[in-house]
Amino acid sequence: MTTYIIVFIFGAIIGSFLNVCIYRIPKGLSIIKPSSYCPSCEKPIRFYDNIPIISYIGLRGRCRSCGSKVSINYLFVEFINAILYVAVVWKFGDYFLPYMLGYFLFVSSLIVITFIDFEYQIIPDRITLPGILISLILGSTVLPDPFFRSELLGFKPSLIGILAGGGVFYLVAVLGKAAFKKEAMGGGDIKMMAMVGGFLGWKGVLLTTFLGSLLGSIVGIILIAVKGKGFGSKIPFGPYLAIGSVLSLFFGQEFLMWYIYAR
Repeated sequence: MTTYIIVFIFGAIIGSFLNVCIYRIPKGLSIIKPSSYCPSCEKPIRFYDNIPIISYIGLRGRCRSCGSKVSINYLFVEFINAILYVAVVWKFGDYFLPYMLGYFLFVSSLIVITFIDFEYQIIPDRITLPGILISLILGSTVLPDPFFRSELLGFKPSLIGILAGGGVFYLVAVLGKAAFKKEAMGGGDIKMMAMVGGFLGWKGVLLTTFLGSLLGSIVGIILIAVKGKGFGSKIPFGPYLAIGSVLSLFFGQEFLMWYIYAR
């Protein structure tokens, strides 16, 4: 229990930094300088007002200096990142530290992608391009195959995952544009799936694509029914791929076993 509490606190602290990334990266700002400040009055946030989760609740979601409302997304990001870090330790806690840190990095990058894509409908290269390289390095050295956890993923499967993730989605983009005369798949989605392939391998790409497409379709149908959105409305795909990636990471082996024995 103590380990989970420590990991939760660590995840919440990193989540606070993720909020900086989510706010600044789409605007082309540095994520290092200046220190955290209120988006409304631009006054620096005092250290005691920047305690993850606790400060947001204590201040009731408002800036101490100007009283302006702070988006609840800040609280969500800190809490979700903390929970996912605990989940990583719970699921993979019998493995060594580099393994844990690799998956911490993976789920945190997916959180940043999700919130940026929801808000701006973009997936920044500043996340995915370094992520592709990092995924290949980690996949070649420390990360296991999520579908056969007793085996190292390895360089070749990780590289094939990158090529599969990027290649399949690039093909969808080309064919979709040719068929519908408009962009069917964004470049950010292509690079994101290349990164996912590096972390999870080609089987993870297939499962993530299936789950992400299923979730996106369900949400799309609900939006059409409830809000009257047209079939041609643009819906960010990155968040659903991110959810599919997390499910593939945590339950890839279980999905595979279910598929094998259900046949």
